Amino acid sequence: MNFEGLDPGLAEYAPAMHSALDPVLDAHLNPSLLQNVELDPEGVALEALPVQESVHIMEGVYSELHSVVAEVGVPVSVSHFDLHEEMLWVGSHGGHATSFFGPALERYSSFQVNGSDDIRQIQSLENGILFLTKNNLKYMARGGLIIFDYLLDESDDMHSLLLTDSSTLLVGGLQNHILEIDLNTVQETQKYAVETPGVTIMRQTNRFFFCGHTSGKVSLRDLRTFKVEHEFDAFSGSLSDFDVHGNLLAACGFSSRLTGLACDRFLKVYDLRMMRAITPLQVHVDPAFLRFIPTYTSRLAIISQSGQCQFCEPTGLANPADIFHVNPVGPLLMTFDVSASKQALAFGDSEGCVHLWTDSPEPSFNPYSRETEFALPCLVDSLPPLDWSQDLLPLSLIPVPLTTDTLLSDWPAANSAPAPRLYLIFGPNRGSGKGLRYQDSLRAPPVDAEILRTMKKVGFIGYAPNPRTRLRNQIPYRLKESDNEFDNFSQVTESPIGREEEPHLHMVSKKYRKVTIKYSKLGLEDFDFKHYNKTLFAGLEPHIPNAYCNCMIQVLYFLEPVRCLIQNHLCQKEFCLACELGFLFHMLDLSRGDPCQGSNFLRAFRTIPEASALGLILADSDEASGKGNLARLIQRWNRFILTQLHQDMQELEVPQAYRGAGGSSFCSSGDSVIGQLFSCEMENCSLCRCGSETVRASSTLLFTLSYPEGSNSDKTGKNCDFAQVLKRSICLEQNTQAWCDNCEKYQPTIQTRNICHLPDILVINCEVNSLKEADFWRMQAEVAFKMAMKKHGGEISKSKEFALADWKELGSPEGMLMCPSIEELKNVWLPFSIRMKMTKNKGLDVCNWTDGDEMQLSSLGTPSQWGPARAEEEHGVYVYDLMATVVHILDSRTGGSLVAHIKVGETYHQRKEGVTHQQWYLFNDFLIEPIDKHEAVQFDMNWKVPAILYYIKRNLNSKYNLNIKNPIEASVLLAEASLARKQRKTHTTFIPLMLNEMPQVGDLVGLDAEFVTLNEEEAELRSDGTKSTIKPSQMSVARITCVRGQGPNEGIPFIDDYISTQEQVVDYLTQYSGIKPGDLDAKISSKHLTTLKSTYLKLRFLIDIGVKFVGHGLQKDFRVINLMVWAGLI
Repeated sequence: MNFEGLDPGLAEYAPAMHSALDPVLDAHLNPSLLQNVELDPEGVALEALPVQESVHIMEGVYSELHSVVAEVGVPVSVSHFDLHEEMLWVGSHGGHATSFFGPALERYSSFQVNGSDDIRQIQSLENGILFLTKNNLKYMARGGLIIFDYLLDESDDMHSLLLTDSSTLLVGGLQNHILEIDLNTVQETQKYAVETPGVTIMRQTNRFFFCGHTSGKVSLRDLRTFKVEHEFDAFSGSLSDFDVHGNLLAACGFSSRLTGLACDRFLKVYDLRMMRAITPLQVHVDPAFLRFIPTYTSRLAIISQSGQCQFCEPTGLANPADIFHVNPVGPLLMTFDVSASKQALAFGDSEGCVHLWTDSPEPSFNPYSRETEFALPCLVDSLPPLDWSQDLLPLSLIPVPLTTDTLLSDWPAANSAPAPRLYLIFGPNRGSGKGLRYQDSLRAPPVDAEILRTMKKVGFIGYAPNPRTRLRNQIPYRLKESDNEFDNFSQVTESPIGREEEPHLHMVSKKYRKVTIKYSKLGLEDFDFKHYNKTLFAGLEPHIPNAYCNCMIQVLYFLEPVRCLIQNHLCQKEFCLACELGFLFHMLDLSRGDPCQGSNFLRAFRTIPEASALGLILADSDEASGKGNLARLIQRWNRFILTQLHQDMQELEVPQAYRGAGGSSFCSSGDSVIGQLFSCEMENCSLCRCGSETVRASSTLLFTLSYPEGSNSDKTGKNCDFAQVLKRSICLEQNTQAWCDNCEKYQPTIQTRNICHLPDILVINCEVNSLKEADFWRMQAEVAFKMAMKKHGGEISKSKEFALADWKELGSPEGMLMCPSIEELKNVWLPFSIRMKMTKNKGLDVCNWTDGDEMQLSSLGTPSQWGPARAEEEHGVYVYDLMATVVHILDSRTGGSLVAHIKVGETYHQRKEGVTHQQWYLFNDFLIEPIDKHEAVQFDMNWKVPAILYYIKRNLNSKYNLNIKNPIEASVLLAEASLARKQRKTHTTFIPLMLNEMPQVGDLVGLDAEFVTLNEEEAELRSDGTKSTIKPSQMSVARITCVRGQGPNEGIPFIDDYISTQEQVVDYLTQYSGIKPGDLDAKISSKHLTTLKSTYLKLRFLIDIGVKFVGHGLQKDFRVINLMVWAGLI
């Protein structure tokens, strides 16, 4: 449950969404509405004030009582009278909600509901208010606290909701289904298919659900089954509004004309007793909204967007004398609502004003409203009387007036600042003063619990026997200066032996260590993954062979264009890494914090010959012992996966996937979306000493850092920016032997590389594979640290030893403020942003870039060529932001591991958590933890070595179509040929589905899965006789059977697939599965044999359409098959 802070002023919305809004009154705005509103240059104050103090209202005749400003300049999207309290709720197109109390419309609360989408409907409940936006349902208290935030599918476009009872809600929109949501469990319970999509209005009586469609139809549905009972084709164009009262249904809308849609002045009226239309009602306004107002008679209120309102009887004739006019501030009325008591009408216009019309001077919104809770006023206690005759009266009780003079009690800041204890520590050179330093002991160590338990006190002195937990007269020698208080995971206990033999024991923080799963008798069911991952993002399980690439899978997933475009890919190739990666991304999308398995992707990965040739396939023994350099391995894997995805997607490229500039060289039909994202076009020039020059065009998907020669021998600390090294690596120049056509022999040539087009995603392999490169990173980090300290007005030596004067300076209040920044600047050489500019002579300028540089240049009026937005189009200037770093953790105990720091973007947080922000996270298999951004670029080369860097171009997502369209079609369920050569038709054990048998939402499907064992379980026997599981057995699905749950062929299987496998099976589990050796071999099997991908697509299609599976232990089966299924579908 998410409780956000309330937004009291809306000051952030106005400049963000309406940058052109000047602090002056609009020409259409009534000055009396803002008579006490102060306008300032920072924004417009939005206090909702009444127009006038007293208005004369005639009984029984609607007249305007009050008008208020909800949000200046932002159109009102919806209004709603509270059904439980005397309040009026208003939602805006900017996603802001405002409530007004009573007929005086006094502002009660105001808060932001959604940062980007408009509020489309409001429904009041007893404990709070429901707000519906495009793909989000939020339940908030009337004060603004969030009770729950339910994220709908990102492809949904919701417009209407209907509260069927106190705990059940129907939500509909432009898609072809309506969701039923249980408000108690906050879960989707039903998904009703709608034959005519576009349900924008829903009403309910004691007989039917009424659904108004954008096509102009009104459907009447059964209250229990939601099936269509009747349907009225009201308008040929579109439906605007309708209402139901008693036995009458009235609707208004648009009719199709030769010139387009036109507002129809004939209201369609239907008799619900005979289910037929009666005489249409002609009105004198252009109807946009209508409501029944049944006070004495069943009158209709018809409102046009221009502000005209007409009352008439639905079975009579409309009289022009019954028209009155609402005076909107804006040109259009956007919303209309009637209170439950029928005494008040609310109108919202396009300029953010709300108009209240009533038929009595003191109206009530509800017949029986409960009392509204208000914030308690601030109560200030009176000062107690002081007795001057008391000698012990503290002088601090005497009130002291404000004065600019210094008081006697004002101590100097140096004396009043808390200072830690200092221990005097002597180094090895005691003769010189250099070995002397002061060290912070933080705080006194806690007293042993056994000592406190056995202590006996005599006065204020305690005596206790020695628990003998440590040697006499000795205390532990603390090597570290401080502990990281923000680290939730404790450090490894240090000892002199461990420090000398294994120095990495005290360096590696626990969150960076290799995580393992402790298995019990129940396997993974009782393992607490939430302890390691308190976010809603999904981790990856590490016990699968070759799972060292989990961190890189996460990096590719959190690249929004890669995630979307990969999921749109589907081909007929059996082992396609792009398809398998898209299936895995789909699982990560659906997961709500539970870890996922990438076994299907890694199975396809092991079948690629190139992966084996490159040495990317590790044996179980090598992976467990940590043999080989993981940094080199993941860099080769990075190059391989980009190349393989590029090849897999090159033939099935969708031309509409890229919306870049027309002059881009990546729009050719032969390129893939991976090439469009990662490929860098360049020219390789070879210059022979004879003067002959050869130019070849080529492209690369990533770059490898090339470090300056002799960098490790330079001990003076020469500064070398990362941008300089990157430019040297991209525009590489080297001397090598090459064939010269002019000389007709191999000659020494100078080879240079010129960049023609920069990639959207810049991938860099760091190649820190030896002490030479590690020393270079360490030295550059030290130089950058010293330069940063000088820039901030202070200097610090390379070592961590301080002189006494330096310690006193750092202990002052001014120095204490620098301590956090000092820790953030250590071990940092990598910039968060870099700027690249392509010159006219095909050169490349690269420099480190900070937001401070951008702000400084903009304040100086620098031309737009330095800006990241327009410069990309006009001057070839690109700004790249760091998105991910993959690091190699050196840990001698576990053989090391690979982790990733990833900057998760706003779209991912919006889908998972309903908030819009960016945050850096640490991804260590199934351990996910938010971190500070500086931790992502801090590399202590003793244990944390950079391997891969990902920089992405700013505003990257706007260049691509990021809509995900499910590529799986119903044809996957139709009959297909078997892979087995010896299968006989007489042995067919199932009947495939026909086109008229395709399952629908909510249909029952019986499912059973059988598995075989690929690797046996690894376990050890403890000294007490119990067995401990080290590594579970690796299972593979071997047979899938699906049975019809309804229809004339109920109980007959429509899927009975045996899964062909090319991997060695160690146990067929015949006594449980019935599968025998040879059943999975295409050469000798007599079964209906298919590929794993083919069967996987069938199950994915059934899950996507929303069938309900019936079976035993299906959650575990789906987990092994790599499918994420909502618990309500099982």
